Amino acid sequence: MSIVPQPITEFPWRVLGILLVIGGFGTLVLYSAAGGSITPWAINQSVRFVIFSGMAFGLSRVPLELFARFAFPAYGAVLISLVLVELIGGVAGGSQRWINLGFMQLQPSEFMKPVIVLAVARFYALLPVGEIRRWTAIWPALVLIGVPWALVLVQPDLGTATMIAAGGVTVMFLAGLPLRLFVGSGLTLAAIVPIAFSFLHDYQQKRVLIFMDPESDPLGAGYHISQSKIAIGSGGIWGKGFLKGTQSHLDYLPEGHTDFVFATMAEEWGLVGGIFLIGAFLLLFRWGIGVSLRTQDKFARLAAAGLTTTIFFYVAINLMMVMGLAPVVGIPLPFMSYGGSSMLTVMLCIGIIMAVERSTRRGGQRRGNWG
Repeated sequence: MSIVPQPITEFPWRVLGILLVIGGFGTLVLYSAAGGSITPWAINQSVRFVIFSGMAFGLSRVPLELFARFAFPAYGAVLISLVLVELIGGVAGGSQRWINLGFMQLQPSEFMKPVIVLAVARFYALLPVGEIRRWTAIWPALVLIGVPWALVLVQPDLGTATMIAAGGVTVMFLAGLPLRLFVGSGLTLAAIVPIAFSFLHDYQQKRVLIFMDPESDPLGAGYHISQSKIAIGSGGIWGKGFLKGTQSHLDYLPEGHTDFVFATMAEEWGLVGGIFLIGAFLLLFRWGIGVSLRTQDKFARLAAAGLTTTIFFYVAINLMMVMGLAPVVGIPLPFMSYGGSSMLTVMLCIGIIMAVERSTRRGGQRRGNWG
């Protein structure tokens, strides 16, 4: 009999350690970005991290069957919120994405990122195995994904719409749909890209064109990418040193505390800092995929894998964006970029994955589907 209390042995210490490392590093970078001050970014980010971490660990105690049971109701609630955004949402910076609740600005599209994964996972968990290769296994999932995707795209918010589609389609792939479906869809998407491009807003078209040739307007639309590359490259292997960055401190690097925080970090911490950060994220992804592989329940497996890939898309798209490998679409770097919405979303994902891990460890999952 162990002398260590069971709640302590069951506590997810490993994932907590990973989160503390990434979150602590992010706070240091934001401290430096503010010129060596805890205000206005580092202190607020730290408080959010503590609050949202508590929320995630609270979610980990929720019985897994509740996530399955309320996946569709949650999807419906967020979908209604997206419609309300179109009807009564506030407009800021040319985008209509928020609902003013008085005490806060609510961005429903952020909640759709984890909810779409749960809804599509629930659909395939309920689907009989023999139906997986039929049309009835495809069109309902496409509708589940397509409706919120379209609502978010017209806000307009191309980055979040991309994340919603990527999360849902990933679950479709993991559910075992035929590979030819994804190959055919990819070829079709490539064929309609020129047509879809014409429907984008002017600023979105400019982002795509600048991504293809950032040097065509280095002081205008291509300024963000150009300065980001300069900051990353100037850091070299070891970086310029903590608090010694120039691109962000002299305001050459726009959004150095939000979307382009990786460039701020790389200038001061260099290639070594970049590898350290990416390595920490890889450990987080490994944990999430490991949780998915260990569970025997279909919904839990699809949900854990889908939520892990949602966090992966955050990291991958942001890193590609700041390095000039993808258009600037406003996807933040989890726990590093200043802001509460993305941290809340990622912590929701982590909390649900921890609930899957806890349920698997306790052997409390019921084989098959929850009703």
